Amino acid sequence: MAKVIYRKSGRRAVYPVLILGGVLLFGGTLLNAFWPKRTQIELENRKAAQFPAFSLSNLLDGSWQSSFSNWMQDQFMLRDTWINTQRATDEILFQKVEEGGILIGDDRWMFTKLFSMDSAAQAQTEKNIQAVCDFAANHPGKVTFLLAPSASVIYSEELPAGAPMIDENAVLDEIFARVGENAAVIDLREPFTDLKDEYLYFKTDHHWTPNGAYHAYEEFCRQQALTPFDRDAHQSVIVEDFQGTHYSATRLWNVENDTIEYYQLDNPMTVYRITGEAQYEPERTGSLINVQKFNTRDKYAAFLDGNNGYSVIEGNGEGSILVVKDSYANSFIPYLTENYAKIGVVDFRNFKYGLDSTIEKEGYDQILILYNFQTFIADTNLIYITRPSTLQ
Repeated sequence: MAKVIYRKSGRRAVYPVLILGGVLLFGGTLLNAFWPKRTQIELENRKAAQFPAFSLSNLLDGSWQSSFSNWMQDQFMLRDTWINTQRATDEILFQKVEEGGILIGDDRWMFTKLFSMDSAAQAQTEKNIQAVCDFAANHPGKVTFLLAPSASVIYSEELPAGAPMIDENAVLDEIFARVGENAAVIDLREPFTDLKDEYLYFKTDHHWTPNGAYHAYEEFCRQQALTPFDRDAHQSVIVEDFQGTHYSATRLWNVENDTIEYYQLDNPMTVYRITGEAQYEPERTGSLINVQKFNTRDKYAAFLDGNNGYSVIEGNGEGSILVVKDSYANSFIPYLTENYAKIGVVDFRNFKYGLDSTIEKEGYDQILILYNFQTFIADTNLIYITRPSTLQ
């Protein structure tokens, strides 16, 4: 019988692998320590975690370790590249159609996921409907209510196959029926469906486009018997390569960047610092479109220079209107300069008072409440609209 000889597998063969692993680990840690740190994560439009200050109490209660972990995650070298690679792998190899609460549909559409309304959302929706109804009843003949449908309602065929979205149409029907008892309502579903081949919503962001806002504005003008802003009579500017909040969540590898078209208007806007009930003082005055923000990642914030608590815009028309809004109204309001001499703008995220005193003090002729559906059902601030107030 032939003698079988086995090769001895000594430990020396393992050493190079261990050494190489140690060098890579130590080298990577050392390189990461000296990698440039950042204060802002542009793709996510948020501040980056900074190295936490050490204290014994923070160490003992675990908060320092948690803060350190957040710092490591935010400041890790090539963080965005690693995330983009992982997301691309998920989409290409595993055909993943959801990321960060965003659905990735056909033709590179991205939609906010809304599969259900839990009891909290239902309760908040009921509160907001009642608040608008009560407010409109207190200001008879003055209030118009415009609730923009989600992009997924207008472009439902672009959703991932079988996505069990809520029946938004049924909820909108109920909202419009109830609010319509005390206010004029604008339902955009039919006109937007007729115009769906136009550029109505961004693909990478949760907002409508300025073109979508314009067609909503046309419906408002039709209802109010106003002559619409003439886009052909104004110079337009197109901003390229807009990647919105949906892209920040998905990092879609084959993203189709959006464009923003706006019109050059020189109407001044005064932003007020709010000091109390119907008490505010000018904080700054500038253009209603801050073009400098088109050079940043959050390009949509150029409209109205963001979501200020109370602002007043000088228009070219007659009379006055107060717009109570979420950020959908930001690209809508510039068109109103054609029709009103004075446009007040309230955003309850930064205005924690009722409106009665402001309406009386400023003498607004009309009131427009403009929200998008998904903000409306979740907004915990809209109830301020019915807070009792008296003129100071």
